[in-house]
Amino acid sequence: MSKNPPEKTDQTDRSQSKLVLDGVPPKRPIWVRLLKFAAWATLTGGTAAALVLVGVYYHFSQGLPDIPKVDQYWPPIVTEVYTDDAVLAGEFYHHRRKVVPYERIPKRLVQAFIASEDSSFFDHQGVDVLGTARAAFKTIRKKLGLGGSMQGGSTLTQQTAKAVLIAAEGYESATAKNLTRKIREAILARRLEEALTKEEILYLYLNNVFLGHHSYGVQSAAENYYRKDVRDLTLGEMTLIAGLPQAPSRYSPFQKPEAARKRRSYVLRRMFDEGMISEAERKQADAEPVQVYPVEDVFHEFAPYFTEQVRRDVVERYSNKVLLNEGLKIFATMDSERQRAAQYSVMDGLLSIDKRQGFRGPVLQLGTEQERKAFLAKATQVMGDEELQENKLYVGLVTRVDTDGADVQVGPRKGLLPLLGMRWARKVNPEGYYPGLMLTSAKRVLTVGDVIVVRHVVKKELTDDSVQFDRKLDKEIPEGVPLFRLEQEPELQSALVSIDPHRQYLTAMVGGYDFDANEFNRAFQACRQPGSSFKPLVYSAALEQLGWTGATIIVDSPIVEHDPENGVAWKPDNYSDDFLGDVLLRTALVNSMNIPAVKTFAAVGVKNMAEWSTRLGLTTPMNMDFSAALGSSCVYPYDLANVYAVFNRYGRKKPTYFVRKIEDRFGRTLEDHTAYDDAWAPLQDRVAAGYARLFEPGEQVMSPETGFITTSMLRGVVAEGTGGPAQKLGKPAAGKTGTTNDSFDTWFAGFTRDLVTVSWVGYDKNVHPLGRYETGGRASLPIWLGYMKTALAARPQSEFWPPEWLRENMMLLRIDKKTGKIASSGSKDVTNIWFKKGTQPDDVAPEKGQVGVQDFIMGAP
Repeated sequence: MSKNPPEKTDQTDRSQSKLVLDGVPPKRPIWVRLLKFAAWATLTGGTAAALVLVGVYYHFSQGLPDIPKVDQYWPPIVTEVYTDDAVLAGEFYHHRRKVVPYERIPKRLVQAFIASEDSSFFDHQGVDVLGTARAAFKTIRKKLGLGGSMQGGSTLTQQTAKAVLIAAEGYESATAKNLTRKIREAILARRLEEALTKEEILYLYLNNVFLGHHSYGVQSAAENYYRKDVRDLTLGEMTLIAGLPQAPSRYSPFQKPEAARKRRSYVLRRMFDEGMISEAERKQADAEPVQVYPVEDVFHEFAPYFTEQVRRDVVERYSNKVLLNEGLKIFATMDSERQRAAQYSVMDGLLSIDKRQGFRGPVLQLGTEQERKAFLAKATQVMGDEELQENKLYVGLVTRVDTDGADVQVGPRKGLLPLLGMRWARKVNPEGYYPGLMLTSAKRVLTVGDVIVVRHVVKKELTDDSVQFDRKLDKEIPEGVPLFRLEQEPELQSALVSIDPHRQYLTAMVGGYDFDANEFNRAFQACRQPGSSFKPLVYSAALEQLGWTGATIIVDSPIVEHDPENGVAWKPDNYSDDFLGDVLLRTALVNSMNIPAVKTFAAVGVKNMAEWSTRLGLTTPMNMDFSAALGSSCVYPYDLANVYAVFNRYGRKKPTYFVRKIEDRFGRTLEDHTAYDDAWAPLQDRVAAGYARLFEPGEQVMSPETGFITTSMLRGVVAEGTGGPAQKLGKPAAGKTGTTNDSFDTWFAGFTRDLVTVSWVGYDKNVHPLGRYETGGRASLPIWLGYMKTALAARPQSEFWPPEWLRENMMLLRIDKKTGKIASSGSKDVTNIWFKKGTQPDDVAPEKGQVGVQDFIMGAP
């Protein structure tokens, strides 16, 4: 019999039946089920997220550039052009960047960038996750049109990664404002952190960061803003530069100095907060004025025509990409002092010649009082409180005119333009004789309201060839009144080419009056008629090919040449319109006589002369008619200078260099044409290149005897003939003037033992000729002379004398000018002439009263 109560048994059975009802277990509590679901979702979601992240990583990392090796970091950098004496003449670049080692960058400058751009730089792993997420969120909102703006969030490492992307993919792709670019940048930043040290990343960043005004990297910025090396920057200068990366244009110290100052204060405050500087240092740097300097444009300011010619040459031989990216160091053959002298002489000469052409009128005419007041108000605003500077050009307004001069106002300054300062200003008249047409009244050319160009001068500079006017000036001008001289912008152009014939250097070159106004380089690109400066080529051909000598007789008499193809008759004349009959070849050259030159040209032959011209160095074709004897075929000034250098070297033709040496970014020599006696060049260059020159002797295009004889006759042109003004050089010189018909072109090609220089003057477009009396000796020779005086100021020049190795083949004889024979005791008109042995005359001129027989007359009609 059971002891348990029956009610208890029934309850237990019912409970058990509920637990196993239909074989289904009972439900667990809801919190247990939620916990299990969360665990499953987390595991599944994490796996999916990981897979997504891996997929994103591999997708966006495709094609990323390799991490740069610091020792192979070769970004685009500046190519520099230096003169032979190491003066910077120009820079060429895509990005104005100069790479400096990390050790050369001041610690304070590094701290300034970290404080302002990425204070946790040494703590993070390349990416600021929160900053990047925030930037991505705002970018997405902007893309979806929900407002806001795109935002950065880059660490210094990410900014360095961006620079690497720009170098590999181009600026547009690497700076696109989208999420793809940001992700790729972050991936590359992580790779940079894994591959490089923090210092190496800073080295890449500080040499890459764009800091405004063409400045890439801190060295370039230090030079552009402060004209300093980065090591010499003050704390205030460092912090101003460090504040620029965020927005270089917004904080430009040139355009927005107050914004730059505030940004500098922010950087200083951040450095103080980070414990990098003391409060005293912060205050002292914050008190510094924002004083920056305009970027020096050495290309345009120093020698633009020469430097541009160097650029063209390097681009042609190395490519423009190499020039702009590879940081070449180019040493030109230019001598900086001679180049300055050349530019000054060309400018001064053109101003003088242009005034002899006449006054082309005012810049403009202001007819109403309202226009004049507006002009003066604007000029006053521009000029401000600036005082008039001596010898500086100004634009002024004529406010009163009388016979003796005019009152001129320059901004707020009033002065006097006396008649003495404008007597040159006759109306343009190419046929008039300049000295006889000088002004006697200012009213003839100026009226009230004229806007003119004037130069501020002192009284002693108002020079004139009239003593009477000078005395009158002293009496009538009150003390303290500013004086002006009338000027005008020249329409004339000029070119000057100067060659050191022994070093084979182009030492100076000017291609025109103003490169900024016109980049056309007349020294290399203007093909102009050389006139009589071509005649030495004609006579040298006769000496070399026909066996003529300086004593050969040529008949100076009228001739008429017929052109059967065109049915035109050509009758050349001498400049003086006189005919002298029998003359020596030397006399014909010294006096630049036309008829003997044409007859000599005919004797040589047109075809032979064309070949001879090319052989000597002219690159332009010669006209195949007798007019070429008088220089009707155009030549480049540079080519003509090279031909005269051949004469100077006694017939030896050698190349002329305008690039002495080129080095790559690593200092390796790409080419070297250094002369062994170049005092500016390093010794190793002089030895190596000088030795190489021994194996480049050049080409002897004429016999040394012919070369020397031609030079000696050109020496006579200066000593006795049309080149007489060149004697003012005070050193032995040889040369030849050149003047074309109607004086459209004037030349002087001359040289001493050490320097060959050619000067040309003319208009780019021959609208009208130069003045009737403008010749090579009057227009071009003074430019040559002004330059040569400076270029050779401290350099003695020896007389032209055959060198020892040539002297044994030469002889100097005293020749009778009338007969071309050896002068007798009775000869009155004689000259000294050099001969190659075996070509000298054997006969002696007859004594007075004797009858001589002229054996041979060349060129008789």
